Amino acid sequence: MSTTPAKPVLVANEEAPQRPSREQALDAVRTLIAWAGDDPARPGLIDTPKRVVDAYSEWFDGYDADAGKELSRTFEDVTGYDDMVILRDIEIESHCEHHMAPFLGKAYVAYLPGEKVVGISKLARVVEIFARRLQNQETLTNDIIEAIESHLQPRGVAVLVDAAHQCMTTRGVHHRHVTTITTRFTGAFKTDQALADRFLKLAKG
Repeated sequence: MSTTPAKPVLVANEEAPQRPSREQALDAVRTLIAWAGDDPARPGLIDTPKRVVDAYSEWFDGYDADAGKELSRTFEDVTGYDDMVILRDIEIESHCEHHMAPFLGKAYVAYLPGEKVVGISKLARVVEIFARRLQNQETLTNDIIEAIESHLQPRGVAVLVDAAHQCMTTRGVHHRHVTTITTRFTGAFKTDQALADRFLKLAKG
């Protein structure tokens, strides 16, 4: 697996890119339609830019969400529970940063509570937030685990993502029925092979 490239860091006096206006986004879609060889003004396509921009607003709303906020409401009373908490089959709908093509699959997330636990729906929400951004699958896996590590300080975290990439199935090599699996383990999941193996067995049934 290749090393995940570092995220860009703003230097002094460098401003973050300004988000284009909705009208600029609509014009960009019209340009792509024309570049593909069709007429953006014909009846079947006249409303397509609006639909595409609306779809992008939904597909990429993770940029406007805060995973830390989702994990900020924690509970300290776990009544002595000290084993893993695992969520299976969390739906992944994301887009790769290389071709902006969808990749679809499932995430499996587990953590060993330390002094804090979080509502299980929040873990699924964290996966959703990071999925609704442009990235590669390795980055998605890292972002999920680092958010949980940072905000919950658990004794360990395990994440597995299993997804099919349409940049591989609908273009390029055109290989269908191929999925990519990425995993990462921290804490006890990384140092205790039996624990990691149990997670993988439970995750994949």
